[in-house]
Amino acid sequence: MITAMARWLGAHLTSRKRGTHKATLKDLAVIRRPLLRCIEDCLDLQALRLRKKIESARTPQELWLLRNDAFQVISQQHNQSVAAERINALIQAFEGWLEPKQLVRIK
Repeated sequence: MITAMARWLGAHLTSRKRGTHKATLKDLAVIRRPLLRCIEDCLDLQALRLRKKIESARTPQELWLLRNDAFQVISQQHNQSVAAERINALIQAFEGWLEPKQLVRIK
């Protein structure tokens, strides 16, 4: 009985850490849109590959991790300050999907 209660409690705490709900396809589309918009004027092969990665990402976390790639693409097309500005503007799209401590701005 104690083992069963420990498992239940462990599962309950683990599911709570992950967030309140799983992102639906519609949720992912809403998050993808601003990420795709921030690289829309970048037309090289690296940007094309990044678009494919963005379209195939299955979680908000996967999309969040593509920010670094987006920063690189934008920096090459424009400069680092433009890239930082665009990437920082994405934070709003991820609020509520990631832990607040992960939502760090680029300086």
